[in-house]
Amino acid sequence: MMTGCIQDLCQALRSGKDSWLLLFDIDGTLLDTGKKGLRSLQAAAERVFEGETPALDLAGSTDLGILSYFHDHFGVAPCEQRTHRFFETYHRYLEENFLRQPDEGKILEGVVDSLNQIQDLPHLEPALLTGNTERGAFLKLKHFGLDRYFAFGAYGSDRADRNELGSIARERALAHTGKHYPSERILVIGDTPKDIACAHAIGARCIAVSTGKFTRQQLADSRADWVIESFKELIF
Repeated sequence: MMTGCIQDLCQALRSGKDSWLLLFDIDGTLLDTGKKGLRSLQAAAERVFEGETPALDLAGSTDLGILSYFHDHFGVAPCEQRTHRFFETYHRYLEENFLRQPDEGKILEGVVDSLNQIQDLPHLEPALLTGNTERGAFLKLKHFGLDRYFAFGAYGSDRADRNELGSIARERALAHTGKHYPSERILVIGDTPKDIACAHAIGARCIAVSTGKFTRQQLADSRADWVIESFKELIF
């Protein structure tokens, strides 16, 4: 297992000696939508379940997990028709919120520079590992111009349990690149303890970025392999 500071890791990644799979979370890691996702989920729940939406903690959650929470809260049995209607409604509200407030939200510090550097290193394969649905993920990324960096990923529409997404991402990486990435050559980059747990669930390691709601200490206490303040520390 690699140890040392983040600069040692970046040097190892830059060397080109091995191929790596880099799995990126979106919200709180790459960008801040100004709570458009939260508002869109709440509005969709009110429309579909016809009741007042409970408080939500989205940090590290999957959209399927959030929908399961809504079913429990409203005492309604899950069904395929309601799931389809909920996500269709959510995606519509999300698109409308971006159109209504296009300047709200931001790409987080250092993200574009890091992604550009990764793009120039063909032995590094960037992909997504996010709690968003696939459509929700690319609506957010496209709005901020980040969709061009990612060809595939694992999403919150694949499984409710985030810890199952790492294996899906690795399978899709094999299908997309023809390469098998062993656990020691997979990095998850996220901003919550759930991202850290998701990485460790497949034996991978996690770079935790304290750009979300969790402090450096909280992320370190959650057994992140590296903790950074922002992507400005990821210099390839």
